[in-house]
Amino acid sequence: MRFLSLEFLYVLLAAVAALSLFLTFFLIRRVKRQLNEMKEALADVRSGNGNRRILAQEHELTAQIVYEINDIIISYEERLAAFRETEETNKQLMTSLSHDVRTPLTTLIGYLDAACKGIVTGKECDDYVETARRKAHDLKDYIDVLFDWFKLNSGEFAMEIRRLEAAELTRNILIDWIPVFENKGIEYAVDIPDQPFWVRLDEDSYMRILNNLIQNALAHSCGDKIEIGLSAQGGGKKSAAEAGGGEKIRIQVSDNGVGMRKEDLKHIFERLYKCDKGRAAKGSGLGLSIVRQLTEKMGGVITAESAPGQGTSFTLLFPLDDSRVQ
Repeated sequence: MRFLSLEFLYVLLAAVAALSLFLTFFLIRRVKRQLNEMKEALADVRSGNGNRRILAQEHELTAQIVYEINDIIISYEERLAAFRETEETNKQLMTSLSHDVRTPLTTLIGYLDAACKGIVTGKECDDYVETARRKAHDLKDYIDVLFDWFKLNSGEFAMEIRRLEAAELTRNILIDWIPVFENKGIEYAVDIPDQPFWVRLDEDSYMRILNNLIQNALAHSCGDKIEIGLSAQGGGKKSAAEAGGGEKIRIQVSDNGVGMRKEDLKHIFERLYKCDKGRAAKGSGLGLSIVRQLTEKMGGVITAESAPGQGTSFTLLFPLDDSRVQ
């Protein structure tokens, strides 16, 4: 009986060993197949197919490695897409530079050459010099916008966020615009309450935002009236753009110009986007993109409303700071 039991044990052990060998062989075969799939997938990704993925079930030996490789592929594709977008933007910028810098620069040189060589004299010469001066300032403004955009997108743009009183700051910014409005025959209305509005902002960035919005209205709206208002915005709004709770400061810049189509309105904050219609002058296509980036870096939100023939209104929202520490 003991002999039979020992024989049975040997048979059982042999069966278990055979089964283990079979399972090991099957497992090795499966792993080899998955390794080949990984190799093919990586070669496919290298050739440009960023949509390639490797399949594996959670209980499989290679599952964790497969998931890591898939994550790497996704990250690689996202970076590649961002690189392609940046490359396309740079190409557009070079085209823009070629047209928006070289052309006015050539015209500027032409006016100055005519004045210096005596081709024009007297009042006509003075007019040429004045025209050259204006074009030089326009060119400087354009180059300043380019530098701002490059700094914002290279991570070199530094902000000093601190507690500021927005009502007085806004008044000080608008004071410099009043002579411009009057010289251009633009009717203006400013509504800023006497009460203080404390917010945490970078002063220079806020000035750029407001100046860019006003300049945008003057350059592109074809309107003859601009309104700037400042008020408190309660936390009860339910729209996605204004969500987040808490009281906010609301700054609105509106004009009575030609307005924009719905299709244009969806893209106006995109870099290098220019509306084909509703534009009285050419621009860099970067001004509103810079406004949006600066606003978001300071924790704010910007939205726009417009319709053909009904003007355009930009709304800025920033959280109010009720702390007592400056």
